[in-house]
Amino acid sequence: MTSAFLLSALAAVLLAYFIGGLPFGYLFVRFSLGKDVRTLGSGNIGATNVHRTAGRKAGLIVLLLDILKGFISVWLTAVISHGDPLVLGLAIVAVMLGHCYPVLLRFKGGKAVACFIGAFLYVAPAALLATTVVFVLVVAGTKFISLASIVGALVFPLFFWLIYHPAEPILITTIVAALLIVYRHQANISRLLSGTENVFSLKGGTAR
Repeated sequence: MTSAFLLSALAAVLLAYFIGGLPFGYLFVRFSLGKDVRTLGSGNIGATNVHRTAGRKAGLIVLLLDILKGFISVWLTAVISHGDPLVLGLAIVAVMLGHCYPVLLRFKGGKAVACFIGAFLYVAPAALLATTVVFVLVVAGTKFISLASIVGALVFPLFFWLIYHPAEPILITTIVAALLIVYRHQANISRLLSGTENVFSLKGGTAR
């Protein structure tokens, strides 16, 4: 690798982190309701909590914006690195870390599920589609978005490997990404075990 390639790769990964750190959930609720989403519901800045506290439309907008963060970050990295698997893998992790630990919110962010979706929508759409089927089935059977997110993250590396037989750096990335999502759902796991986890409703809610 040349020094120019290494510098451009580093720039791409850093850019992915900062794009991931754009707190759309926080900004949308702040500007539309004048409230801090971190003080509402579960306190998370992601689309699920925005949906629950600010309504279905708000949740959908934030979900799409957060997915877009992941997609754009990985697409830009692919262009800059000419699809280098290691650099792509680092960018995927970086955009997720940016969402989880954003500089603008003093490193207190979301759970990176939507960024995960956006990133792998570019890299592995077929595996993502198979995972989406599992996600929907879990939500339909349990009404728990958190449980569906955890299960989906854990089965994704298997689908990815079966469908694509990918390069090792990207395969390792899927495992790291899945473990990050599980880690960020620690509070949800505790509530699931205690029977106090919030159930999902398509109607959403309105913050008070």
